[in-house]
Amino acid sequence: MTYEEKALRRIPLEMIVIAAVIGLLAVLVFNPLTGLFILAGGLFSAVSFIWLKTALNQILGTDRRKAVRSGLVFYLIRLVLLLAVFSIIILFFPRMILAFAAGFSSLIMAFLIEAAMAFSQKKQWKV
Repeated sequence: MTYEEKALRRIPLEMIVIAAVIGLLAVLVFNPLTGLFILAGGLFSAVSFIWLKTALNQILGTDRRKAVRSGLVFYLIRLVLLLAVFSIIILFFPRMILAFAAGFSSLIMAFLIEAAMAFSQKKQWKV
């Protein structure tokens, strides 16, 4: 297994851990509901990342024309589901959307951690 494959396996777990830590801090600073929405955002982001990775592996394994069509359909369905989740949260819990978005953004922190780990293992910084 290559380094990239290992990193792609670690990222969802890192997202959940980051969201859990931020959620625990939010429970101390704000309230338990805020922490729960941050954790839920991180979990949703991790599931979305796993789903995207799995779907891309399946799509890229097919022929080019079919891959373009199925990829477009997949991204449209994914966009609709993301919009639906955010819309439901806005409708029922309008004050918690920022907490959910903070948890959902744990993907960015996971990517930064993976990038830092990759650069730390690099022997030569310039090419």
